[in-house]
Amino acid sequence: MATKCKTSTQQSSGSTVPSGCNTHRILHSLPHPCQFHLPPKRPCSSGSHNRSGTHNSSGDAADFVPSTHKLRAMEVMNFRSLIIFSAFLRVLLIVYGEWQDTHMEVRYTDVDYLVFSDAAALVVDGKSPYKRSTYRYSPLIAFILTPNSFIHRSWGKFLFSASDLLVGYFIRTILKLRGVPENLTIYSVLVWLFNPFTFTIGTRGNCEPIICAIILWIIICIMRGNLFQGAVWYGLVVHMRIYPIIYALPIVLTLDPNHFQRGKKPAIVDWNSRQHKLNETSNRLWVFFQSIFTRSRILFGLISATVFFFCTGIFFYLYEWEFLHEALLYHLTRTDPRHNFSIYFYHIYLNYEREFAVLEKLISFLPQLIVQIVLVFRFAQDFPFCFFVQTVAFVAFNKVITAQYFVWFFCLLPLILPWSKMKLKWEGILCVLVWIGAQTHWLFWGYMLEFKGKQVFLQLWAASLLFFAANIYVMITIIRRHTYSPVFKRLVTSRTKKIT
Repeated sequence: MATKCKTSTQQSSGSTVPSGCNTHRILHSLPHPCQFHLPPKRPCSSGSHNRSGTHNSSGDAADFVPSTHKLRAMEVMNFRSLIIFSAFLRVLLIVYGEWQDTHMEVRYTDVDYLVFSDAAALVVDGKSPYKRSTYRYSPLIAFILTPNSFIHRSWGKFLFSASDLLVGYFIRTILKLRGVPENLTIYSVLVWLFNPFTFTIGTRGNCEPIICAIILWIIICIMRGNLFQGAVWYGLVVHMRIYPIIYALPIVLTLDPNHFQRGKKPAIVDWNSRQHKLNETSNRLWVFFQSIFTRSRILFGLISATVFFFCTGIFFYLYEWEFLHEALLYHLTRTDPRHNFSIYFYHIYLNYEREFAVLEKLISFLPQLIVQIVLVFRFAQDFPFCFFVQTVAFVAFNKVITAQYFVWFFCLLPLILPWSKMKLKWEGILCVLVWIGAQTHWLFWGYMLEFKGKQVFLQLWAASLLFFAANIYVMITIIRRHTYSPVFKRLVTSRTKKIT
């Protein structure tokens, strides 16, 4: 056990300032925009610091004095009041959405929510949810929305919005587990809770916040060493939405015998540690292939696969091939002739009536596969960051892209902000403007096609190419400005010494 640092305090300009030899180093390492005024350097008092080099005095949030008005406001606003205000905003939007749906031509409620509600009503009547056309989700979504039929039609919106708030809570939990200071944690949580893309998705009735909450809970379970529970939830979330299967390989790589030992919880690297280098990942590949069949990896794989096949088997028994096709196989072979953000949409639109050749399928699949493998083996040990860049790449290279897919990586973005060297001004703002600008440009041509009936397919395809380029630019910029930080400390044992 690391011993705590004994610190002394001294009055300076009417305030109490803690002293300690590591205080200056910790504050100096904070990335922009969270730059703080540094307290005067004072010699270390007797005693020792903990091994991660962090300051152990109580009230660590009060040790930092923000340099901007925004950060001062964040320090005053505690997490509970932040959640309450966020909840009030979401309730207000749900109520407003009910009014807009009944008084305006353009509905606030997502069309998917109407599909969910109809499917839930069929379940209440003892029928298959797949009797509702375009319902292509796990029956679990319809099951949890059955109260729409006998409590209120907005039940699902409140449930999804509650999951949205739960994502904010889980973001804070993950960052605190990694030792991120309170001020920087609040800043990161704000990026999720007050992102217009995220707080509207649940209030409009989209189920993605539930998926996001489960994925973050899996990360928490792995960080706490609770692999059984993490595996159960992972099998469930892959059953509900097939895309989290892309996280299987980084999870396997993360369950390194150097990190996970029987009867011991993994040791988490402190957020400001710079002890690990990026090239360690490639050096571990040989170790991985020599020790791939470890107890933790086998158990995680068996448990998650059992849960997935159990849920799939139950619903196959209830709804037969209709369930298997609509909920799973459809998403593996999906091609959408309608306009969407994907660079492939125009080719699919022109050739929708014919069967695609094997070569055409490979051309669209191979770039996706190669990018995923490269990202996984490069960043797997920093697995929250790996999840993020994987998801951005998966969405960008996908054959179908809709706006709700962006939530998949927005829930992971706050987990990487404390390790970013990107300055909000101007580099961060440039990334935001490039991404939103490219999307707005696409939406303009989509509006001209959908609502004005203009033949602008070529312009819309060009806008899709521009949006793809914007996604790649932002992803590469984030990767270049990220400080690689493995989540777990490497525990050297006699076995690992022998392997290495």
